[in-house]
Amino acid sequence: MKRSQIKRRPMADSVLEKLEPEERDYQENDSPGLYFRVKAGGSKSWVVRYKRPNGKWAWKGIGGYPAVSGKAAREKARELLKKVSDGEELNTAPEVPKILFMDAAEHWYQRKLKSGRAPGTTRQMRMYLDKEVLPRLGNKTLEEVTRLDCTTIQQSMEDRGAHVMAGKLRGWINQIFSLAIAEGKTEHNPASELKHVAVDRFTRNHYPHLLEPDLPGFLKAIREAKVRQVTETMVWLALRTASRPGMARFAEWTELDLDKGLWVIRAEKMKMRREHTVPLASQTVQELKALQPYTGAGRYVFPGYGSKNPTLSENAIKKVIVQVGYEGRIVGHGFRHTASTLLREHGWPKDWVEAQLAHVEDGMAGVYNKAQYLEQRRAMMQWYADYLEALEKGTSKPEDPVIGLVQGNG
Repeated sequence: MKRSQIKRRPMADSVLEKLEPEERDYQENDSPGLYFRVKAGGSKSWVVRYKRPNGKWAWKGIGGYPAVSGKAAREKARELLKKVSDGEELNTAPEVPKILFMDAAEHWYQRKLKSGRAPGTTRQMRMYLDKEVLPRLGNKTLEEVTRLDCTTIQQSMEDRGAHVMAGKLRGWINQIFSLAIAEGKTEHNPASELKHVAVDRFTRNHYPHLLEPDLPGFLKAIREAKVRQVTETMVWLALRTASRPGMARFAEWTELDLDKGLWVIRAEKMKMRREHTVPLASQTVQELKALQPYTGAGRYVFPGYGSKNPTLSENAIKKVIVQVGYEGRIVGHGFRHTASTLLREHGWPKDWVEAQLAHVEDGMAGVYNKAQYLEQRRAMMQWYADYLEALEKGTSKPEDPVIGLVQGNG
């Protein structure tokens, strides 16, 4: 909201919240002697203008917004102005504006949105800021946030086994303070050394995943689980394609060509910001065609409940895993580790496996393209789907590959 759109004063909290920053700091009169200050960086605060006994005008800050609401600011301003009218001298020492962590975090987040980060990434940032960080740090000023505060957040994630998320939160909090330092809002970064107390990424386990001997029981349990068709189809898609659970959740019908057995994921949805083509096994195509009459009219292949949930929950796969008794033994992201291990053990080339996982390793970046090894991967992933089916049903397994027969042209 532009300040030229302000229609009445005192200003409502809805107006205060929506007021947009401009290239330079500005302040708007709210009520007698009280002004609402909006900094170019986005932070907002209250200041009172009053005349000192020597006849000179002066300013006094009374708090940041939204920590100090409009109603509270007006009451505080009335108290200060009464003291002035009674001849009291207020403390006129210049006050350094106190920036709340929540304001600095929101400013950082808005910059991430404007920079064009992938929607999945910004959704994750928003969710974890709101759920894990702001409840602990939001109402503290940047100067009040301690190293122990930041360490506690990191450790709480590590204690849950969420080591990857702990690393992301550590990086985000560090960036929030670094940005504030660069903009002159603080000289303080209590998150700068968190990596030294983090669990060593090389000593912890990767995502829990199953190896071949444990797969038959797991696959049978998934098949027999009493879950909705849309959920079951998503679980099998993630299993057979070794795609990230988030990619499966946000799969769109327009990305699928079921006649060709292909799933083309747009660049902006991919971690590496490159379009990725995923071959679909015949079993997956059959299941998607069976689901299409029920969800095909919408955007997403696996819709959630209601307008606030366009897709199934990020915990949908986890709930199925818990339901079938494999909690702690495998997670959705672990499907990728299971596929990578099994495919390599049975002789499929590393480059094909890495291309399927959308990994771009050193030496591969220069030749990466959306359809790299597509025909080879089509054969590989059909073999993988057939192998999983044989493990599930206890039937004869497909032969290990003879690479020359599926080499193709790439």
